[in-house]
Amino acid sequence: MFIVVEGNIGAGKTSLAQLLCQRFGATPMLEEFADNTFLPRFYENPEKFAFPLELSFLAARYQQMSKVFGQTDVNHVISDYHFEKCRIFASVNLHPKELELFDTFHNMMAEKLNPPDLIIFLNSDVKRLERNISNRGRPYEQGIATNYLDKISAAYASRINTMKEGKLLIINSSELDFVNNNEHLEQIINQINLNLSM
Repeated sequence: MFIVVEGNIGAGKTSLAQLLCQRFGATPMLEEFADNTFLPRFYENPEKFAFPLELSFLAARYQQMSKVFGQTDVNHVISDYHFEKCRIFASVNLHPKELELFDTFHNMMAEKLNPPDLIIFLNSDVKRLERNISNRGRPYEQGIATNYLDKISAAYASRINTMKEGKLLIINSSELDFVNNNEHLEQIINQINLNLSM
């Protein structure tokens, strides 16, 4: 079983993935953004650092997925990202010529990776995203503009329903608090079990 949790910045992907790993006894595969030295620089100067940022995330995600699925003792994996996330963010951040080159590498890598059995998409309004971003307190994220979150949301909206790998579960998470409210978490888990059994 391979489940991915997707959504915009601050949607709660990592928190939900960790809770699901505890419930299902799965191996977590979590974004290693803290190791990416280009990320703080990107928010300071997007024009200069967008291309190296997107390439570094592409390489890191590919390497991580290859390593996790290369282990013989892994049965269930839950991740807080889909490899297609690379393409979604690149489509917003890169110039057309850069995106063309990026796509060459992305497509070569994507065809070698395991597709998920289920994609959980956390669809949250921008006000909730901004509140979550503020609450988690990462300094380099505090200046993220509302229109940037809007652009990422639009990019997800145009792509999420065309993902052909696995089943898709869209959850409106704007009013949910699955971290602190167990009832909300159980609602999500019931939907996951229903989708996996179909």
